[in-house]
Amino acid sequence: MIAPLIDPFARTIDYLRVSVTDRCDFRCVYCMSENMTFLPKKDLLTLEELDRMCSAFVRLGVKKLRITGGEPLVRRGIMTFFKTMSWHLDSGALRELTLTTNGSQLEKYADELAACGVKRINVSLDTLDEEKFARVTRWGRLPQVLRGIAAAQAAGMRVKINAVALKDFNEDELFILTDWAAANDVDLTFIEVMPMGDLGNEDRIGQYWSLKDLRAQLASRGTLTDLPENTGGPARYFRIDATGQKIGLITPLSHNFCESCNRVRITCTGEIYTCLGQEGHSDLRGPLRASENDAVLEDAIRAAITRKPKGHDFDYSRQTVDGQVSRHMSHTGG
Repeated sequence: MIAPLIDPFARTIDYLRVSVTDRCDFRCVYCMSENMTFLPKKDLLTLEELDRMCSAFVRLGVKKLRITGGEPLVRRGIMTFFKTMSWHLDSGALRELTLTTNGSQLEKYADELAACGVKRINVSLDTLDEEKFARVTRWGRLPQVLRGIAAAQAAGMRVKINAVALKDFNEDELFILTDWAAANDVDLTFIEVMPMGDLGNEDRIGQYWSLKDLRAQLASRGTLTDLPENTGGPARYFRIDATGQKIGLITPLSHNFCESCNRVRITCTGEIYTCLGQEGHSDLRGPLRASENDAVLEDAIRAAITRKPKGHDFDYSRQTVDGQVSRHMSHTGG
């Protein structure tokens, strides 16, 4: 029996997030700069190398695989990769294959994703106002995303909306987003904005809207009941009793979730980040390309897990962006 991946703090690592590209067809203001310089294609892992990398993690006990970007569905040939990953679902080695997307390409790929065994997807959507959507994404078009969400639902996939809570941007849409999600039978999770990357034009402290405050606003309309549900990630859930609607909160600042962290992230260049909020990382592309023997790669993975820190330390409380990391959110896909 192969020993599972256990970090220095006795946490089992069974969730892998893999960025398959640094490119995106949007330029969301909290994720990347408008004039991004993307990596040379030769630096990116090929689809075959991504297959080897992810398959090694599955052998080492990863049960949940989330594909991210950039925008994963703009990677040329990406459905070939999803098809190979679906074999791990068929074998029972992998429990869940999923992705986070901006929704722009879902109308095109929803049926294929469903055929590959993808049952749940996360769609990033911060506003239902078309003008504000264009402003926050810079290049995005809201109707295209809404058609993509409808296509995903028609294909049988469960959709969860990830909305970044942005002060003075979508505060006034809290109940609009919540009611829309309920009416359209999609799940909804709010995420605190994280201090990642110097985008040159953003006041992260000014953007920060604590989800404690957001929850209090929701509670003003009725009773909220905490739920024990765990989907394998950092979200904590509660129910709006009046409607039965489930809402998730991802709170890397106001409530640090590090004690239960079961995740690591692989970039599209084969770096492993064992903590979203720390700079420390290891190179796995070198061991991957150095030998066709996956034992070399697996040894490098185990060595990286031994360096996983106890947690991150994002902190806006002193009116400085403490704990900020230099890489953009798009580098590790959240």
